[in-house]
Amino acid sequence: MLSVFTVSIGYGVVLPLLPYLLERLLGGSGGAAQVSRSTGLLTALYTLSLFLFAPAWGWMSDRYGRRRILLFGLIGFGATTMTAAFFETLPAVYAERFLSGVFAAAVTPVALAAIADLVTTEKARARQLTFVSLAGISGFLLGPTLGVFVARGGGIMGTATPAGSLAFPLAGSAILAFLVAIGAAAALPGKAPIAVAAGIQRVTTQSGRWLVPRLLALAFIVSAGVGVFEVGLALRGKQELGLTQYQIALMFTECSLVMFVVQAAVFSPWVHPETTRRFIAPALGILAVGLLLVPRATDFRLMLAVIGAVAASAGILSPILTYWISSKAGATQGTELGKQTAASSLGVTVGSAAGGLLFQVAWLPDASFVLITALTGVGFLLSLGLTKRLAGPPSNAAPPAGEPQNGASPQGRPAEPRPTRHT
Repeated sequence: MLSVFTVSIGYGVVLPLLPYLLERLLGGSGGAAQVSRSTGLLTALYTLSLFLFAPAWGWMSDRYGRRRILLFGLIGFGATTMTAAFFETLPAVYAERFLSGVFAAAVTPVALAAIADLVTTEKARARQLTFVSLAGISGFLLGPTLGVFVARGGGIMGTATPAGSLAFPLAGSAILAFLVAIGAAAALPGKAPIAVAAGIQRVTTQSGRWLVPRLLALAFIVSAGVGVFEVGLALRGKQELGLTQYQIALMFTECSLVMFVVQAAVFSPWVHPETTRRFIAPALGILAVGLLLVPRATDFRLMLAVIGAVAASAGILSPILTYWISSKAGATQGTELGKQTAASSLGVTVGSAAGGLLFQVAWLPDASFVLITALTGVGFLLSLGLTKRLAGPPSNAAPPAGEPQNGASPQGRPAEPRPTRHT
């Protein structure tokens, strides 16, 4: 939880301060348009790094152990964040955002895979994966506010501009990453998961072979919907509804809080993990309707209602898809959860770009929302058969990858036969 929270808050801290850094670097040669364009490109570059490298980091954690990959990601993320405020050229900032994304890609999927290694029951898997997701939402929710607050504190201490005090919040994020790395070094086992080390792989039926890819496709669709929604929300609130910055900020705060609440509720002690497969299709249906209604909400109150529907449906889908991908991944937890991080990151990148580029297309009014609604409808059709296909025990051909390294069976899970292997 702390690892994911650290990466999330480090990303959130940078967002409101990035324009100040770009203004300092561009000086008089950069206008508002160039600053906005560079801000968008730098943000997209970060998520593109997650898409490119998360599967590889997850695969390596399956082979070489969670601890070394997680430590590498945390230390690398801290180092690149620490140096970000001291760059004096724009290419260096692009390199830093790319490398920060590369190292962040080694944290989230590996942290999720480590949780999957250590759980002893499906209920524990569901709840603890949800806790990690909540930690990420909390970091993103606190990051922007905390970054601005600390930057202003640096200004009070004698720095003339927000750009000059940029080092304070970034250094704080870097120090937090280093401290969490020390904790991870002490808490996580250093060896590779025993099932992978022994060469045991997941066994699936012909009908179930495409199950995880379908879940990954749904993760992409949900993230693309969130990307279109967030960009379209900001643009429509400012350009069409004439909302104030406070009202726009309130809408985003509502979105994060609703996601936090529904994620905490979906895997609460009152909801059995096995029943969550029944929520996927209805939630996708609500998400499609909500996205279609966003451009048709004509005032602030209606926008808040539509935001609640979109945030609740997207928020409930995220931990459910993570849980079922982990449950069906077998021994390849890192690989499959790395693919999920990549799919979600690509979805956010594509959705955000589409939300901006297609916002005012003359040939198709509300083009971005119409297209993402159609794509979400395709996701709804893909999800119709999942309730039946997801039923049954996890797709493990061997004891879970995280059973104790001494070979004992984890408590709470029946021991499963394993092939005899001789070294």
